[in-house]
Amino acid sequence: MSGSSHETGGETGAVGTADETDPVSGAGGVGTAGEQVGTIGRKAGRGLRWSLLGNLGTKATTFVMGLVLARLLVPEDFGLYAIALAATTFVMHVNDVGIIAATVQWRGRVEDMAPTATVMAMAFSAGMYGIFWVVAPYFAELAGSAEATPVVRLLTAIILIDGVTAVRAGSLMRGFGHDRLTKANIAGSLVNAGVAVTLAANGAGAYSFACGQVAANTVTGALVLAWAGLPFRLGFDREVAVRLLRFGAPLALGLGIEAVLMNADYVIVGAVLGPAALGFYLLAFNVSSWVPSVIGTALRYVTVPSFSRLAEQRPESLSLGVQRSVPLLVAFVLPVAVVTATLAPAIVAFLYGGKWAPAAGVLAVLAVLMVVRMLISLAFDILTSAGATRATVWMNLGWAVALVPALWAGTHWYGIRGAAIGHALAGVLVALPVAALVLSRAGVRLAPVLPALVRPLLGAVVAAAVTVTLAGLTSGVMGGATGGGMTAGSAFVQLCVAGGGGLLAYVLIAVPVTRLKRFGARMVPARAR
Repeated sequence: MSGSSHETGGETGAVGTADETDPVSGAGGVGTAGEQVGTIGRKAGRGLRWSLLGNLGTKATTFVMGLVLARLLVPEDFGLYAIALAATTFVMHVNDVGIIAATVQWRGRVEDMAPTATVMAMAFSAGMYGIFWVVAPYFAELAGSAEATPVVRLLTAIILIDGVTAVRAGSLMRGFGHDRLTKANIAGSLVNAGVAVTLAANGAGAYSFACGQVAANTVTGALVLAWAGLPFRLGFDREVAVRLLRFGAPLALGLGIEAVLMNADYVIVGAVLGPAALGFYLLAFNVSSWVPSVIGTALRYVTVPSFSRLAEQRPESLSLGVQRSVPLLVAFVLPVAVVTATLAPAIVAFLYGGKWAPAAGVLAVLAVLMVVRMLISLAFDILTSAGATRATVWMNLGWAVALVPALWAGTHWYGIRGAAIGHALAGVLVALPVAALVLSRAGVRLAPVLPALVRPLLGAVVAAAVTVTLAGLTSGVMGGATGGGMTAGSAFVQLCVAGGGGLLAYVLIAVPVTRLKRFGARMVPARAR
């Protein structure tokens, strides 16, 4: 999350002093754009592999924990947790005023800015927590459940840990130290699962989620501090602080709006429909977030430092990196979205059982939002890496202005599914066009991306048709069980047959034949050929 210019402040300013040498080659900006993209891409690839491994490990743990908790708790417990999660997500986005991002993109020695950045992160985190301690009752009442107040106060305490570890986490990301971040996150997720399940089994209700998350962040934070390799010193340099604020304040505002975007639905659904309906909505939203959480979070760990390094070189390096990244992202997420949208009832029935069937209709719509969230998140990282932090504010603000009334109208019109429809429509009709506009204004050329999207989009259409057809045939053969009447066994068969057929159809259409042949050649041993 950085700036591309060698100036401080302003729309495109870096927060630190520029280093005249190429951070990749060691020379003064030598190498073509393609060579620079390739060199940084290899570093990012190593970091991405570790990030994916870590996210898969943590999300697998969270997934299993969710399956257990869905059977130990009731929808009202999930609803209370959703309210606390909405508050926590917001404060986590803004509490450090962009210090992690500033550390990643700092144009100089991190040791020179770390003492000041640490003091600022800790001070802002403590201040934000104090504010939310006071407003927690009002926030819970606004969301329709005053009893969520103590859960909000407990869960938001994790921002205090984040304030202490922010600079060290940023330092690890800056140096592509994702192996250590991965190990710290996995350790925290295991602690989370152990604490949450134990408490839930003993009747702790919504506190199970909150206590588990606080314990997890404590363990992860301790490991980050130990492994960052950055001395923990406190100090304050006014010039460094000003540079950090010039970069971080717009970024924090943009992230704050992003948090509102991702959590306004929880508040509105809770206020209009109550905690039980919110529990169903939360479960569907969590399932739709698996890919953004696993892939999107892993990408964010490496896209910001990678695009930041490219932005330091020349404009065409950043544009080329974006042109290579967007088609790959779209090609990966589209088939998952198609299967999720078309087989939502089977997914919910197989994983969570019949009592969660109302979440299926929500999940089918939120599959569209899955794609939007991935693309907007990537756009946010690109803009941040280019130093256009103010543009992130306008991008998210435009989405928020359209989203809140859409959510309110949709929830009143069609319940939890209406909320999902409003969310998806605001993303497709407003968020994506605005993101394309601000990226273009930031100098990122998107036109070369369009031809590369034709095959994935065509593949998605064919995959959807194949999946729906096979789902209908499978349902008919097994007695027509659908929705809440679908058993776990019939759901599993439908997922295998219809989901597998749809994914195969997508691969055959979206992946070029030459690439499939190369993949097949690598898979077949030379002697066999």
